[in-house]
Amino acid sequence: MLKRKIWSKLEDFKANANKKTLLLTGARQVGKTYIVEQFAKARYKSFVEINFVEDAAAKAIFHDVADEKDVLRRITAYAQGKVIPGETLVLFDEVQECPEAVTYAKFLVDKGGCHYIYSGSLLGVELKNVRSVPVGYMDEEEMYPLDFEEFLMANGESADVVSEAKAAFEERRAVDAFIHDRLMRYFKLYLVVGGMPAAVQKYVDTNDLAAVAAEQRFVIRAYRRDISKYDPDHALRIREIYDLLPSELASENKRFKMTGVVPDSRFSRVEDGFLWLKNAGVAIPAYCVEEPKSPLRLSEKRNLFKLFSNDVGLLAAMYAEGIQLRIIAGESALNIGAVYENAVAQELVAHGFSPYYYHSKKRGELDFVVENAGHAMPIEVKSGKDYKRHNALGNVLADTNYRIGEAFVLNNENLERDGKITYMPVYMAMFIVPDELPDKLIYRI
Repeated sequence: MLKRKIWSKLEDFKANANKKTLLLTGARQVGKTYIVEQFAKARYKSFVEINFVEDAAAKAIFHDVADEKDVLRRITAYAQGKVIPGETLVLFDEVQECPEAVTYAKFLVDKGGCHYIYSGSLLGVELKNVRSVPVGYMDEEEMYPLDFEEFLMANGESADVVSEAKAAFEERRAVDAFIHDRLMRYFKLYLVVGGMPAAVQKYVDTNDLAAVAAEQRFVIRAYRRDISKYDPDHALRIREIYDLLPSELASENKRFKMTGVVPDSRFSRVEDGFLWLKNAGVAIPAYCVEEPKSPLRLSEKRNLFKLFSNDVGLLAAMYAEGIQLRIIAGESALNIGAVYENAVAQELVAHGFSPYYYHSKKRGELDFVVENAGHAMPIEVKSGKDYKRHNALGNVLADTNYRIGEAFVLNNENLERDGKITYMPVYMAMFIVPDELPDKLIYRI
């Protein structure tokens, strides 16, 4: 079983299941159903899955309901005797196919008896139809592909190794050379395998990168099919945008160009396609900001952005055949800067950041800027040996108006500090997390 960080959130849900339900969202194939099944086996005596895609008849549970008690009777009948009061977890899976189920969340919680989780893919989901529930009766958690730390756990890496690297990050010191080399080799493997559970499990079981690539191609085909299924009116344009991800990221400035989709097009003509992929969890946008200054959203430029894949392994699979071994070998002639950036973008999003990038004709461009505890934090990503060349970063740090306390340059070498800049191994992106805010912010006059 692949260990996932979302498990702790499921434990929190169980502790409060008499007060709230849980909506578990995320793109297809990220492991939502699997982790709920495993959690139910470990923490409940009975598990009932009601999948509105695999069993279209299940929608009848919430159609033409005489009263709210009728819903309970139908759920019990569907469960065929599996309901054990207080010891049963009910999963409403692919709930976007039956949004009526969500409207009964308050009643199901108040009635008690079972615990309820709603799960839905964001592919084509109109979220407003799924979230129309009374405030306070539903928590929401979004799942992503395995991040790098989860990938290490899946491959049986020692917790002590991760702890040593984390201590080095927190103390801003070099990692033990042996551990650094080991984690760098794992990171390059992660660039190829990625974090899709099926691909990770295939690698753990076989170590066969060809079999991993086959799993990844299956996911890519499934995404393309879902685009046609859920948005047939704009399917061709959305598929074009999705298929252009590798080539656009490989371009010189990595920015997505509208002309790649529709020649001489305006952003408004294709904006819905980008938003669809973002809301589906299939793509990660990083919008341009005019200033690396908090709050970043105030200077956001919605028509300028980079678009990353939701999983770096899928991105690698979309490139030419055979690139996997070249990435792992660190072939010098291979430009994999975009792949590095994709892995970092994926990590930042999984940790709760909204990634931006900064561009100025005068100062240059920063790969990423994130907001942390009310401050802008620049992050540069370098895949080559010239990682200490970063004119834009130097220009931004020299501007006292931005008040930047620290910047990270992620690269292949061990950690070292130079003034406000911390040069550190790219795998340490797994430790870049938002600062915790206090539980209470009490203010009195």
